Amino acid sequence: MQTRLADWIKDTAEGVEADAILRKCVHCGFCLATCPTYTLLGDELDSPRGRIYLMKQMLEGAPVTRRTQLHLDRCVTCRACETTCPSGVEYGRLVDIGRDLVDKKVPRTPWDRFRRWMLKSTVPYPGLFAAALALGRLVRPVLPSSIARKIQPRGAPAACPAPRHARGMIVLGGCV
Repeated sequence: MQTRLADWIKDTAEGVEADAILRKCVHCGFCLATCPTYTLLGDELDSPRGRIYLMKQMLEGAPVTRRTQLHLDRCVTCRACETTCPSGVEYGRLVDIGRDLVDKKVPRTPWDRFRRWMLKSTVPYPGLFAAALALGRLVRPVLPSSIARKIQPRGAPAACPAPRHARGMIVLGGCV
């Protein structure tokens, strides 16, 4: 991929590293099938390839918006896309660079900062997360509906998204 980084980033360590990673990507699309957010949402900008385009535009000087931030935030950084990339694009590192730059250019609201801090403080710790979830289930009836619907009662099956189409797929025996 051809890149032309903006003056504010091209001579920095992050700029040099991001440029090298961007140049490896050939936009073949192999990453799409392994990306959970693309599989779930079906939006090209919620795929590694789409996010690479967004980061490339940002690094080339295009305006950075909340929309860019939203698509980068939706990446769960599982790096499954890296396993299928024939070019060896280090997507995980690129998205880390992109998120840092977006956070500097698009300020978050105090509520967003608090919510992100809470997630970082609880999700990595199963015991603490289980306690917070139990507390959330207790106070669920008094929570605003936007929050309450995200807390499932104990033992409730996880809600799966509705299928986007009626097509099926045939899989050969032994490939499952």
